[in-house]
Amino acid sequence: MKKDFFKYQAQTSTHPLALEVSHAKGSYIYDINGNKYLDFVAGVSANSLGHNHPKVTKAIKKQLKKHTHVMVYGEFVQSEQVKLCKLLVKNSPNNLNTVYITNSGTEATEGALKLAKRTTNRFEIISAKNSYHGNTMGSMSVSGVEKQNAAFRPLIPGTKFIEFNNVNDLKKITHKTAAVILETIQGGAGFIEPKNNFLLKVKKRCTEVGALLILDEIQTGIGRTGTFWGFENYNVVPDIIITGKGLGGGMPIGAFIAAKHTMNLLKENPKLGHISTFAGHPVMAAAGVATLKEIASKNLFIRSLQKEKFIRTHLKHSKIKEIRGKGLMLAAIVETPDLAAKIIHRCLENGLILFFLLFEGKAIRITPPLTISNKELKIGIDILLKSINEISE
Repeated sequence: MKKDFFKYQAQTSTHPLALEVSHAKGSYIYDINGNKYLDFVAGVSANSLGHNHPKVTKAIKKQLKKHTHVMVYGEFVQSEQVKLCKLLVKNSPNNLNTVYITNSGTEATEGALKLAKRTTNRFEIISAKNSYHGNTMGSMSVSGVEKQNAAFRPLIPGTKFIEFNNVNDLKKITHKTAAVILETIQGGAGFIEPKNNFLLKVKKRCTEVGALLILDEIQTGIGRTGTFWGFENYNVVPDIIITGKGLGGGMPIGAFIAAKHTMNLLKENPKLGHISTFAGHPVMAAAGVATLKEIASKNLFIRSLQKEKFIRTHLKHSKIKEIRGKGLMLAAIVETPDLAAKIIHRCLENGLILFFLLFEGKAIRITPPLTISNKELKIGIDILLKSINEISE
């Protein structure tokens, strides 16, 4: 199978980990040789409830017995779509009361950008340097790493970039600006948190000039950073939320959320201003409903903060310079990208799955399932420390 993987399947990097997966359950992934690997990545923050969670699986099977795709999004009343939208609204600020479910996070970004332009009748978008919002053309246009974008230009015009946490750059937000789009915590850049009320200051500037604030919660949301939405940690309310990843409990899904009077603008002028065939797929929506209910019922928001404290208490080594991030969205920063790569590969050999961040080579991603136990965390931390010592000998 590995031979066919390299022969027939498109590769996204020159050296993929190429673990041959047999099955996965809870916090573990098993290969075809019977080896088990503790998963500290969770499908890149997507498997909120770990692998093959019984309540998510049950919801998927139940929906499969009813129907799969029946009509383009927003035309037929489908119970799981409605339930998911209602749950998202219930857990959002009062002004954010309408949901457009999408197939992925990057598609949610596309929809949010279109909605912002439609609302303001402006075309300029402000984003942050070193940001990442997805890999479709619109999302790439507002992602601030030229090394990633250069090969695909021209992209969509009208984007300007500011430095995250630099209040002096806020003057670039003007009456020409349709929206400012920011990750609540910068992901690919190294899990950089906003400082000194930066997000509040951005929102204030947006209000002054009539621009919208879009917060990308694809990775920070759905309980990963200690609250339902990451922005709740920073006392700011956006005009549009983008979500994805952990929303589906391992199934592909995304959404953007806004005020109803704003979202209604996509209905006309032009008619069908935003449309998608498979968006809100009922099987994926059912998985989302089950995921949100389980996260809420088990109070996994608060537990992610408790587990962050556990990790910070036990993960200490002279080679780890700092641990960035919040909740179970953490990155261990080491001296060099080469060292980070060696640690990640040695950990895999020792039975622990870690991964890289897009733009910060010195970072080691630690984003396990929200359901991971302290016992499992300690096992993983011990493997990580052991691996660092092995390659340092």
